[in-house]
Amino acid sequence: MKNRIVIAFLCIGFLTTCKAVKNDKIKKDTSISKELKWSERLALTLMKAHPEAYQIDDKDKPKWDYVHGLVLTSFEKLYAATKDEKYYKYIKNYADTTIDAQGNIPTYKFSNYNIDMIEAGNILFNLYKTTRDERYLKAMQTLRKQLSEHPRTSEGGFWHKKIYPNQMWLDGLFMGQPFYTQYTVTFENGEALNDVAKQFEIIQKNAFDSKTGLLFHGWDESKAMDWADKTTGTSPNFWSRSLGWYAMALVDVLDYFPKEHPKQKELVAYLNQLAENLTKYQHESGLWFQVTDQGNREGNYLEASGTAMFSYALAKGANKGYLPAKYKEVANKAFDGLTNDLIKVENDGSVIITQACAVAGLGGNPYRSGTFEYYVNERKKDNDPKATGPFIMAALELNR
Repeated sequence: MKNRIVIAFLCIGFLTTCKAVKNDKIKKDTSISKELKWSERLALTLMKAHPEAYQIDDKDKPKWDYVHGLVLTSFEKLYAATKDEKYYKYIKNYADTTIDAQGNIPTYKFSNYNIDMIEAGNILFNLYKTTRDERYLKAMQTLRKQLSEHPRTSEGGFWHKKIYPNQMWLDGLFMGQPFYTQYTVTFENGEALNDVAKQFEIIQKNAFDSKTGLLFHGWDESKAMDWADKTTGTSPNFWSRSLGWYAMALVDVLDYFPKEHPKQKELVAYLNQLAENLTKYQHESGLWFQVTDQGNREGNYLEASGTAMFSYALAKGANKGYLPAKYKEVANKAFDGLTNDLIKVENDGSVIITQACAVAGLGGNPYRSGTFEYYVNERKKDNDPKATGPFIMAALELNR
């Protein structure tokens, strides 16, 4: 009997030791090497926190959403750079959990006419190209149909959403135009490129501020919203992330605008104008403030998502030759600001971006006023997708 007890204790001890060794091995296997480039370090952090791609932004069930599209676009660029299949599979997993066997997107509601819902369609072009799975094509066709029927301002600008009539926000240029551009070039011989350019022309005409050289977050053609200036229709402030959406929209649509297209130079000019004026407001750390032009005002803070977006757009613009080479230095300075001041690295190597505004908008319920106080008091979230996706893309453009 004693022998049996001794053997039992030995077995328990052996199993406990084995379990400890196994757990230690898991810890080692899941640690993220500091030798990797920032792009992979953050991508692996996200995959570790969200094993299923739909879990990005702490979702507990699959949902078609622009934040997933943004982060997975950065994974697509990472896959192109590394050829590591796990990044491709992660993207495909998201598409396959949000698109059904018939090519429908169950969590997407066509009749909402929400421009945000177009953005995730960007990941479908490469999936369709590599698989020829008709589900992906059907989903893209549905999103293109939304753009065909989407409500517009009197000049032809896409409303931000059906629930925000007569309004264009800078965010919407990124949400809709890169997909629209790639779709029309891929499937329509570029017949809608003038319409794409028109979206930027309308926002430049109505949201541009000649004093600062920046663009206001939103514009209400009807001037009916409480946040809208009763003369110009613009919202009252400059929000760095909205300017970041706009900057990224410009560099991403230019990927598909032929150099000889009559509107290409116009878009490049908008990008140069924005780059020049943004640089005036860059903090000595390399970062930008939440409310772009009011850095000295109490309560304002240096914000991660807008800075990451500017770093990506300026770096890509310089790499592609749309911007002078000096803007690569501006982008590197911004990236240094992020890694020096706003990033924490955990013991397991996980990369955490801090000081990221979680969400901001205009109007709605509860009402969002667009005031300085509104922007600086919206909640912050570590590793918010609006910061992580652009950070990965900036790291790739800068080879950091």
